[in-house]
Amino acid sequence: MHPVSLQLVCYCHPVLSVGKKLWELISVVRGDRDANINAFCSVTMEPLGSTQSNHTLNSTGDGCPWEVSDKARLCRFLCYGSEGDLYTAREEGHVSMENAGALLSLLQESRGAEVVEEIKRFTQDGRAVRLGPSFFALALCSQHSELKTRQAAFKALKEVCQDPAHLFSFINNKKELKERMKCGIWGRALRRAVSDWYNEQDAMSLAAAVTKCKQREGWSHQDLLRLSHTKPANEAIALICKYVTKGWKEVQLAYSDKENSEEVVKVLSYLEVVEKVKHSCDETEVINLIEEHKLEREQLLTDHLKSKQVWRALLKEMPLQSVLKILGKMTSKQILEPGSSETQAVCDRIQSETALTKAKIHPFNILLFSENYKRGQGYQGKTKWEPVSSILKAMDSAFYKSFMNVEPVGKRFVVAVDVSTSLSSIVPGTSISTAVAAAAITMIFARTEADTHVLAYSEGALVPCSVSADMNLTQTTYCMFQIPGGSTDCTLPITWATENGKAVDVFIILTNNPLWTFTASPVESLKKHRQKSGANSKLVMCGLTSIGHAIADTEDRRLLSICGFDLGALTVIRDLAQDLI
Repeated sequence: MHPVSLQLVCYCHPVLSVGKKLWELISVVRGDRDANINAFCSVTMEPLGSTQSNHTLNSTGDGCPWEVSDKARLCRFLCYGSEGDLYTAREEGHVSMENAGALLSLLQESRGAEVVEEIKRFTQDGRAVRLGPSFFALALCSQHSELKTRQAAFKALKEVCQDPAHLFSFINNKKELKERMKCGIWGRALRRAVSDWYNEQDAMSLAAAVTKCKQREGWSHQDLLRLSHTKPANEAIALICKYVTKGWKEVQLAYSDKENSEEVVKVLSYLEVVEKVKHSCDETEVINLIEEHKLEREQLLTDHLKSKQVWRALLKEMPLQSVLKILGKMTSKQILEPGSSETQAVCDRIQSETALTKAKIHPFNILLFSENYKRGQGYQGKTKWEPVSSILKAMDSAFYKSFMNVEPVGKRFVVAVDVSTSLSSIVPGTSISTAVAAAAITMIFARTEADTHVLAYSEGALVPCSVSADMNLTQTTYCMFQIPGGSTDCTLPITWATENGKAVDVFIILTNNPLWTFTASPVESLKKHRQKSGANSKLVMCGLTSIGHAIADTEDRRLLSICGFDLGALTVIRDLAQDLI
């Protein structure tokens, strides 16, 4: 983009001050001759003195409950990586300064410590669709000029980054933020925080973690321990640090003749098993070690994974979510065959209420896995399989049982579905038809939210759809799609609720019609409903096959568009319903 055009885009940002900051920042990142490192620091690191925010951080609103405040933009960013009112399913875009204007603004207003608290909430309470934005935001906070912001960020490191992959991502974000600065990232505060991350772990948990996730994003445990100058807090942690930095032979030399504590003996025994399996070519021995010590596939060699028996051993203790992901692969390799004991064991796990509750698997996720398995072919590569009927039956059973994992929001919903013939298409990136997806989404709200009205677009109007909580997916799909279709007018559900005296908290419209019609402004219609009903109403427009369509340019934070659909879309709707974004 031409610099002048880019500058205009920045200065047209809805919050002018944020637009100016973005342009100054981009000038530095682009390497403009007049930009220098001090300018970068003044934009991203220095607070604006006594400038005060016009909102508080204990809610996403401010004086006007509908305004898109900096806090609301921050929460959107932490939820799905964008400050805008458009969520795109399955999008894993790179997080950068350019889409974190509100975060920068809040830091400049000396609200960094409170921003860190928000980061912790999104990572710990399951509010975030993607964790990458939270790691980026925490890294930025850790480099802010204000001492209390940096202290809060480093103190939160272990809570936000709960496994090695998260820690590596945080470090990599810090590296990228500092790339254009002529200074390192390994100051005293970071060294102490990384050291504490290792020292405060349970020794056995840390031993498992460093042998399962050894490196990510160009960083390894050896790098972090070396650069942080970690001084182990106890003998068991010291053993693990030596293993990571010096290797198993050095550990054997150092600990073989010593009188070790019980914890050190446990860690030594575990690491010995990991080393033993790494050097074993005996299939029976590898299987015994997997079953006895619950080893995972990340701890095995590639050659081990060529064995059907090794995979069968791994499947016994593999997390259920992981099992569902590889059902096609296991079937194609004939590891899971019709009538086999392994297949029966997998089927029992898939439909076990205890296993489903422990894994917290959402019904929409099971549907995605089931439809993909039913398809008999992966999205990439040439892997094909013949679906096993007993596995399909188990997944169907699991779909209905997993509704117990959906926690009700307790709001009043209207779900309006475009039942036109266009819904025979497929949701991008999935094997699910838009008809089945719409029926499943409707079922989720009908079964879990006590106050839900289901409506269908039909010949220019809306008609009630008799979907009930006791209907299965096939019945729901048939009930919804036997109604003659019509065009998708966003305002009709709002008008229906207003005219029928229904106070609605969240309107959800499901369609794949790319040409949405408006008999009136959705924003104005929503305002009228709020005034008449007193409800804190929101509108979510889900374009099930859309690739970037928004309702309208609006500064009303209670309107949101979703392009495509995935489990993350349900998280976004849930967050919006609860005023979390």
